[in-house]
Amino acid sequence: MSAGVIRTDPSIERPKRLAELQLEIRELITEFRPHTVAIERVFFQHNVSTAMTVGMVSGIVMAEAAAAGCEVAEYSPNEVKQAVAGWGGADKTQIGQMVQTLLGLSEPLRPADTADAVAIALCHLAHQRVGASGGSRR
Repeated sequence: MSAGVIRTDPSIERPKRLAELQLEIRELITEFRPHTVAIERVFFQHNVSTAMTVGMVSGIVMAEAAAAGCEVAEYSPNEVKQAVAGWGGADKTQIGQMVQTLLGLSEPLRPADTADAVAIALCHLAHQRVGASGGSRR
């Protein structure tokens, strides 16, 4: 298993940070050759600036995945929490603990954003299993 977080230098202007992120995403897709890229759908955030940035980043990830021939699956935060912790109201700590438990890890993934990303992947796997057993995908 491989998991991590891509970080860019906050002192660099946004277009250059997004270009750096795009290159990193492209390289990861080339290296790992996923069939599907699962992302968290952003419904609403109180901070408009954060919401815009998250939307831009999601767009880059979706575009790179689609350009590489990957399927793109989007899940709401509640779908991820429900699939991983069994409750749509689970907090970050609970998600991190469940990821650790489900994967049999001796320590929690750090930073916490890494556990969130893995939780999205686990959510996608759970939805695939439901679909494979004759249930609905969503």
